[in-house]
Amino acid sequence: MSDLRKVQCTPTGTFFVCLPRGWAEQCGLRRGTVVALSQTNDGRLTIDPWYNSEPEPKVATLEVGPYLGREIIGQYLLGSDIIRIETKEQIGVEVRNAVKTTVGSLIGLEIVEETYSQIVLQCLLEPSGFPPDKILRRNYTIVAGMHRDSVTAFVTADHQLAKSVIARDDENNRLYFLLVRILRTILQNSELSGKLGLTPIECLDYRLAANLVENMGDACVQIAQKTLELNNTRPSEELRKLLCDLQLLCYEAHEQALKAFVNKDISLAENVRQIRKKIELLSASIEKSADEKSLAVIPQTLAVTAFLKQVYAYSVDLADLVA
Repeated sequence: MSDLRKVQCTPTGTFFVCLPRGWAEQCGLRRGTVVALSQTNDGRLTIDPWYNSEPEPKVATLEVGPYLGREIIGQYLLGSDIIRIETKEQIGVEVRNAVKTTVGSLIGLEIVEETYSQIVLQCLLEPSGFPPDKILRRNYTIVAGMHRDSVTAFVTADHQLAKSVIARDDENNRLYFLLVRILRTILQNSELSGKLGLTPIECLDYRLAANLVENMGDACVQIAQKTLELNNTRPSEELRKLLCDLQLLCYEAHEQALKAFVNKDISLAENVRQIRKKIELLSASIEKSADEKSLAVIPQTLAVTAFLKQVYAYSVDLADLVA
């Protein structure tokens, strides 16, 4: 519940508000104590009585269990600085290997202590050094390459390229987890929010954008997996051309969608929506051509077409975040 107080003014024109006594005593304030005032992006004024003290690290303690990997990721995303894994018995080799695999999937998280019954993880990242827009751009660059190569692998039956696309999804996920952690940290730290120039609404938009980009990467993995199912069988020349044309349209859509989101460009966002008719026409042409070709490639071709259309749908959703 808010504590409402009237703004008062001295004869010389200085505005002031009395601080709640209970809060001041709780914070250890005395006559002459210096506090820090900072203005948030939405015009609010915050009072920090501990501005010059080191923040306490956020510590989480986990027990060894069947979902330990997911729990570590969860604490990482929640912004925990130190994650202790403890048990009364010896931590087995399988658990240790599982922890190391999970740590390897999370940027900045390291094993700093390891004993008979305890493993201590620490996140060594400084959030202010990771602006969300840069992380999102980097993540998108990886996904855009996955998108291009996944379709190339499919139309050329290139299994090595398809496996490369699947392998790159690990980095896609690492950057996605990092961005979610940074955004949650910003939401809990008004000073960091001001330093990076992001409002809570913008953090929400970045969270949605990150999820859409990560989903695009997952769709590319699905396309690559369809390549491995073909057993070196290639689609017909006509189908290859149609699929490449569809890929180029989808690529144009998500490229413009990201630019529109980062630059808040409404005209670019509208361009993404206007591509829909071309996407539908090309999809129909692929389905018609596939029905006339070898049965060996029809299921995979139709599946790839559906995944490409899903990538376009994610692009539209990304463009819709531009207001």
